[in-house]
Amino acid sequence: MCALNSRKYGGTELKMAELLSKNDKRTCYCAELGKNNVGERVCLMGWVQRQRDLGSLIFIDLRDRSGIIQLAFDEHTDKGVFDTAFSARGEYVLCVKGVVRHRGEGAVNTNIPTGEIEVAVDEIKILSKAQTPPFEIVENSDVKPELRLKHRYLDLRRPDLARNIIERNKIVKITRDFYAENGFIDIETPCLIKPTPEGARDYLVPSRVHPGKFYALPQSPQLYKQILMVSGFDRYFQIAKCFRDEDLRADRQPEFTQIDTEMSFVNEDDVMDVHERFLKKLFKEYKGIEMNEPFLRLTWRECMERFGSDKPDLRFGFELTDLTEEVRGCGFKVFAGAVENGGSVRGINIVGGADKFSRKEIDGLADFVKSYKAKGLAWYKNHNGEISSSYAKFLTEEENRRVLEKLGAKEGDLIFIVADKNKVVFDSLGALRCEIAKRLGILDKNEFKFLWVTEFPLFEYDEDEGRYYPMHHPFTMPMEEDLGLIDTDLGAVRAKAYDIVLNGCEIGGGSIRIHDPEIQKKMFECLGLDEEQQQNKFGFLLEAFKYGTPPHGGLAFGLDRLVMLVLGLDDIRDVIAFPKVQNASEPMSMCPSLPDTKALEELSIAVTKTEEE
Repeated sequence: MCALNSRKYGGTELKMAELLSKNDKRTCYCAELGKNNVGERVCLMGWVQRQRDLGSLIFIDLRDRSGIIQLAFDEHTDKGVFDTAFSARGEYVLCVKGVVRHRGEGAVNTNIPTGEIEVAVDEIKILSKAQTPPFEIVENSDVKPELRLKHRYLDLRRPDLARNIIERNKIVKITRDFYAENGFIDIETPCLIKPTPEGARDYLVPSRVHPGKFYALPQSPQLYKQILMVSGFDRYFQIAKCFRDEDLRADRQPEFTQIDTEMSFVNEDDVMDVHERFLKKLFKEYKGIEMNEPFLRLTWRECMERFGSDKPDLRFGFELTDLTEEVRGCGFKVFAGAVENGGSVRGINIVGGADKFSRKEIDGLADFVKSYKAKGLAWYKNHNGEISSSYAKFLTEEENRRVLEKLGAKEGDLIFIVADKNKVVFDSLGALRCEIAKRLGILDKNEFKFLWVTEFPLFEYDEDEGRYYPMHHPFTMPMEEDLGLIDTDLGAVRAKAYDIVLNGCEIGGGSIRIHDPEIQKKMFECLGLDEEQQQNKFGFLLEAFKYGTPPHGGLAFGLDRLVMLVLGLDDIRDVIAFPKVQNASEPMSMCPSLPDTKALEELSIAVTKTEEE
């Protein structure tokens, strides 16, 4: 039973690992066993975590997706079984049978759930041998991510990463149950769709049967789910794969998964209510956290004024204070010039922070805000009555008093101020308050602060392009009271849009959609699309709207990002089985790659290599 099988192929003898027989049926996973199973005969299968040879004793830690259990081989073990155990090495795949027993006195391992028991093995098969892996399969590996991703199949055996994927499955199960219980119908939408003209770049797929034409992979199921509302399905739900050809970040991937929804005959409150109830159910069932109070709601304008961000982290303070009027016309050109040019001067007070940052560290923070286009960072601190500042000497005593009073500054506080265009001020101070919170170590991953952000601008202006773009997408309904501003002040039009934010991360967003074809055409005109372009790009949607379209709206959660935050992780790749890296490639399979010439010819595509390549 313990020897390897031998077979002859063309006169050559090949040694093969043993195969499972009809009687080799796994009875349970390794970590499912406990004291209550003592005396039971079990059949286990898994990988060798490690083998320990003590002469007359051999111990093997067997690992599967549930965890680890110790296998024991001693003087009572059949010699053939003992010899096979002796030959087993790390990552060999085994099938073992034996009896569960208590570990010997003093041999209990309190670090694992199965630490009080072991399996006395009397049958063993080596199902597969393994080379020595390029890194040890252990929790919290400090091996370089590039190496782990290259051998992702080994990386996924690590208990912590495997646990993340299993926990993700539990969260998806809770998600599906909630939406089914609330009347949502799970409907799949196409993955080969018409290219879109707005938003992030599409991934394009060439058509063989339509030479020179391309499909796009969906950035979201947006148009199809709106058409499902026209079709009368009323409540739609899908765990949807989406694709965006954009630069990666720690919480972003080129292909990602959405919890995608749409509802008919609803307003903003209806949509926010059902999804708020979903989050409360998720955190209650999965985290054991009761959230009875309604989530806080703030308008986009208030978020920017108070936190410099439309996805603020509410776990700490350091809110922005507008100092524009206090320094208007002052003798400090940096402050006065920003105000004269239509910008603003704003600051944050790091309460008790005067002794937390050295001058060198403050200079480092000045460099930090420059990455957000700020020209500099003014500062002031009062430490044990000793005042030091980069700007105070340029202001009068009265001006300094007004600034400090407005900021609520006291002895021991540290002040940071940025003066520039409003966007630069908001971006730099919004990022600075979060960076300081990280450096002070005051962010608690077990604290969850939700926020609804509402009343976004419908459009944002791109100075480089010299035109307006939709802040969300061109299918978002303007607020009724702002419809008259579309022809006179496009930047002032607010949208019936809403984002859900958790601890400084946007985890979902949505809006009430335009269901009136005339308003939809007007939105397209604002984007510079003439009648012909509208019909070419969105004719099917406008045509569908002619046949009775209910008011509708929806929201999509980023599943990957939500799971990352629920599990308290920092990198979205740790909750995705096969993620991409910074340049959107996948190291394990080495994609993307160049197809062969025949495939390109069938697609009527020619690839031109540049001299640099």
